[in-house]
Amino acid sequence: MEHYQEKAEKLKSKYRAQSFENGLSSEEAKKRLVEDGPNKIESKKTPKWKIFLRQFDNMITYILIAAMAMTLLVGDQTDTLVIGLVVVINAFIGYFQESNAADALAQIQQMLAAEATVYRDNTRSDIPASDLVKGDVVFLEAGDSVPADLRIVQAANLRIQESSLTGETDAVTKSEDDIAETKVPLADQSNMAFTSTSVTNGSGLGVVVATAAETEIGQISTAVAEAKPKETPMMKEIGNLGKGTSIGILIVAVILFILGLFLQIYSLPVLALAVVTMVVGSIPEGLPATTSVILALGVSDMAKNKKTIVKTLPAVETLGAVDVIATDKTGTLTKNEMTMTDIITKNEHYTLTGTGYAPTGDLQLAGKNTAPNVTIKQFLTAGFAANDTELDQDDDDVYQINGEPTDGAFLTAYYKVMGTKPDYESLDMLPFDSEYRYIARLVRDQATGEKLLYVKGSPDKIFEMVANNEQDFDQKYWLQRVEELAGSGKRVVAVGVTKVAGNVEEVTHELLVQGVDFLGLAGIIDPPRPEVIATLKQLNNAHVQVKMITGDSPVTASAIGQQLGLAEQIHAITGPQWDELDEKQRQQAAEKNQVFARTTPQNKLEIVEALEQTEKVTAMIGDGVNDAPALKTADIGVSMGVKGTDVARDAADMILTDDNFTTMGTAIKEGRRIYDNIKKSILFLLPTSFAEGLIVFFSILFDMPLPLTPSQLLWINMVSAVTIQFAFIFEPAESGIMNRKPRAHGQSMVTKHDVIQMIYVSIIIAATGLFGHAVLLDQGASQAAASTLMVNIIIGGKIFYLFNIRTANFALSKDILANKKAFLVIGIMLLLQIILTYVPFMQELFSTTGVSVAAFILSLLSGVIVFIVVELDKLVRKIILKAE
Repeated sequence: MEHYQEKAEKLKSKYRAQSFENGLSSEEAKKRLVEDGPNKIESKKTPKWKIFLRQFDNMITYILIAAMAMTLLVGDQTDTLVIGLVVVINAFIGYFQESNAADALAQIQQMLAAEATVYRDNTRSDIPASDLVKGDVVFLEAGDSVPADLRIVQAANLRIQESSLTGETDAVTKSEDDIAETKVPLADQSNMAFTSTSVTNGSGLGVVVATAAETEIGQISTAVAEAKPKETPMMKEIGNLGKGTSIGILIVAVILFILGLFLQIYSLPVLALAVVTMVVGSIPEGLPATTSVILALGVSDMAKNKKTIVKTLPAVETLGAVDVIATDKTGTLTKNEMTMTDIITKNEHYTLTGTGYAPTGDLQLAGKNTAPNVTIKQFLTAGFAANDTELDQDDDDVYQINGEPTDGAFLTAYYKVMGTKPDYESLDMLPFDSEYRYIARLVRDQATGEKLLYVKGSPDKIFEMVANNEQDFDQKYWLQRVEELAGSGKRVVAVGVTKVAGNVEEVTHELLVQGVDFLGLAGIIDPPRPEVIATLKQLNNAHVQVKMITGDSPVTASAIGQQLGLAEQIHAITGPQWDELDEKQRQQAAEKNQVFARTTPQNKLEIVEALEQTEKVTAMIGDGVNDAPALKTADIGVSMGVKGTDVARDAADMILTDDNFTTMGTAIKEGRRIYDNIKKSILFLLPTSFAEGLIVFFSILFDMPLPLTPSQLLWINMVSAVTIQFAFIFEPAESGIMNRKPRAHGQSMVTKHDVIQMIYVSIIIAATGLFGHAVLLDQGASQAAASTLMVNIIIGGKIFYLFNIRTANFALSKDILANKKAFLVIGIMLLLQIILTYVPFMQELFSTTGVSVAAFILSLLSGVIVFIVVELDKLVRKIILKAE
């Protein structure tokens, strides 16, 4: 950024007259720490009380609170208490789930840098990174995490890995040289070191120019924190459905109240209570609780069994609506373990088996294992020597590198073929620099005593050296071979060697320019994860597109995309090409292309925004600080739990704890299952709630005694409905769930047929209940007995309708046994009905009374009417569909 360069040059000038090793004085450092505060990025957490209060912010809760006030005014304390309990229970369910998700996230957060090595009072010492202040002189060496934003003032082969910030895989060489321009892209600021990046090679000194929120990572974190969260597709659908239903019921209630006053059906207090009863009966009180429970258990199951932490409940369902996944390539779709696959010498084309840094694999020629000849031995030795990376094996027998991935590929290849380290004495090394793009090492061969100068690097640079030594070297031919390897998605490195005089002790560019012998080309690839290929095929079948966003060249990225199977035909666009497009062209390019190469962090954000503007529900997968704005902007941001930075995890809605892209396929399937089950739950809940409202509505309209009290209606709506709806929590995914398209953007949760079905089911349950209630009263039964049996008639209708709604197929098929827990849930509901009917305490609270066992069973079995009608409806629809 511009201000960094300006501040950095001023600080550097201030220190010119003195040694950097003097550093600040302790007094000055304390003063600045008080002025600027600690070097920590604080994440603002939502207070618990706010999380609790926002659970009340929905239309259904507002209506229930109003109903509670009405029942209190008319002196019905029992109903007031029951309604109040319903409201509070709904709030606590949502509160605990949000709190638990936040706690799970906190467990995987780690600090960026614990300590920093600084010069103060002319002494070098380690201090907490949080105590750093502007002007401090920080010492950096390989393995350190950069603790603040620094202007480099001294550098000795200093290289820093900035992938978490810029997205670039390779480490960047740093120097103390001034940069003439003030507006320099982050990735090109070669004299700066940024917070959260790590030193891979060499050492250096840097002056702190920004701490805490002023650092690059701090500014991104602040921007992410200030971004407003977006409402998920399903919550919009449920919100619209709940709002529309509630408004419709209130309109009917007002009309009924006015009609009742005009016709003088009841006295005013009785009429008011009757209307409140109708509202309470019609409003689906169980909707927030049921939705929360299904989402919560889905989230819990994903955290335990599917290695996914979902931070907010609705986010898990958003996965089921995803149209597009935008993802980084390195480490997500590929292993991020560079592997040598090809060795092309002057005479042969060899291949190497095995992937990753583990030295297991074979050298092959024409598909058959072969022993290394002299040329191969020299080629591998050259690659091993011209190298400043280390390959280590940890306590878990996992091989890891400390240095550059490309160099690591040469080390692994050597051990695969040769087994043990080469026998030479290292004399001098010329480290890799982006200015000349090669690395060289001078060695003495222990067997022959000869001094050899090995070099490897960019083919065009090595070819120039070879041409100076070999007059007949065909550069055009070898450049074609380079293009062939690059076209298959491989990074190409050339290797050479030359003998030098015995008195040579230092590697110089002049020695190399004089000429080298060509040993061959290495084709190196970051291999695609095998499991990712299968997942992408699954996602393609599910009509979910995957877009690869990478800093690689378009040729390499397209080749990897082809190997992965992103699409039948890969279309690619580069960041510079993207920058030239207007808004409409960007939307078209976002839809058309599968590969976005040479991109910047800003490009990532713009690609996600363009996809969302085309009404695509977009998931963004990332792990770096540079991914955070795009993660926050996406409909659902997905971060890595192991390699992901804290900023990325904070910005994301979901965290893959195993850093495995394949988890996305599982998560999308789970999201679709959860959405289906929530929809089934709503389609189950609404008609049974409307039936209760119809019962009260017709009772008022025809001046009949109210057959149900508000507390009885709440029992039906909350206790029975939620209990029965637990069956939907365990409902397995329907067959073919991953072969259908994501639901259309803005699609209503309820179709025209769903509305028709809800109407006739409501009428059947209401008519059955009213008929049974009237028959019992005519036979001399008490009002309490008639009301008790009416409650059981409605519950019976719910139980049988449950089997109708569980599957679009016929209920009496193999699907009936797919969810065995549904039978357990029904058993619990029947037990609760027995308690409601026969336990004195419940009789007093809910105005029920004991009835004969035969009457109890018959009232429940009346629900078979609903079951038969709905199954006939399924049959008719199937016949019509076949005819069409």
